[in-house]
Parts: sequence; C-alpha cells; structure tokens
Amino acid sequence: MADAGIAQTIGPAVVLLGSAVIAVPLFRKLGLGSVLGYFAGGLLVGPSILGIFTHPDTILHISELGVVMFLFLIGLEMRPHKLWALRAQIFGLGLAQVVVCTALLTGAGMVLGLPPVIAFIAGAGFVLSSTAVIMSVLQERGELASRQGQQGCRSCCWRIS
Repeated sequence: MADAGIAQTIGPAVVLLGSAVIAVPLFRKLGLGSVLGYFAGGLLVGPSILGIFTHPDTILHISELGVVMFLFLIGLEMRPHKLWALRAQIFGLGLAQVVVCTALLTGAGMVLGLPPVIAFIAGAGFVLSSTAVIMSVLQERGELASRQGQQGCRSCCWRIS
C-alpha cells in the first residue's frame, strides 16, 4: 500500500527531472537560457506533445516544492539589513512596476478582445510570475550583484512579499 504512494510521487518526479536534464543543457548550449529549457521540458511531457501528464493535479505537490525552493533561494541571496535599508525602493519601485505592467498587459488583453476581468487576471498573473524568469536570467548572466541586477531584485522582492 505504501509502495503505491511512493511510486505515485517518485514516478512524476523522475519524469520531470529527466525532461529538465535533457532540455535545460540543450537550451543553454543554444544560448536560449535555462528558463526556456524548463518551459520546453514541461511542454514535452505535458498533454500537448508526449501526454505523460494530462492533469496539473498530478504534479501539484512537486510544483509547490519548486516554489518553496525558489523562495528559499531568493532568501539566500538577500541580506536583512540591506533589505531594510532599501525598503522604500523595494516598495516604491516594485509597486510602480507591478501597477504599470499590470495596466499595460490588461489593456493589451482588452485590445485582443478579452473581457476586462479576464484581461486583468491574465495581466496580473504574467507580472507576478515573471519573478522566477527575472531572477534566473540575472543569475545566469552573473548580473545579480550589479546595480541593475540589484534593482531588478528589489522589484522582484515586492512581488513575492
């Protein structure tokens, strides 16, 4: 009985890690970055191509673990005294970026014919989920410690707070 539960957890994890192990190095070698590699790995095993996963609920717990690990990684990059000193920039710049980008994406969605509520939800979702992409790109390029990297990090901190 317990073996079935372990198999249901380990099987999807192995498939997801396998797709990442194949896609990420390939995309990095092509100069496209690891984020697109992870997206491609997900597309590969998802319902559109191989159909290994047809329902998101199948891998929900694994994805939640990924979010927790991502937040942990961001926490490792931050220094509490520095965050406190930059709180005005984090909340000012971060809030302004979220509001402006959400408004722009909501407007774009409405121009494309989406109802206002759906356009807003889609726009806000894109803005708030971009933290993972931004942090990954900054880390890959080695720009996390640069002035621009720190500004990007500050605006990302507001999104995850």
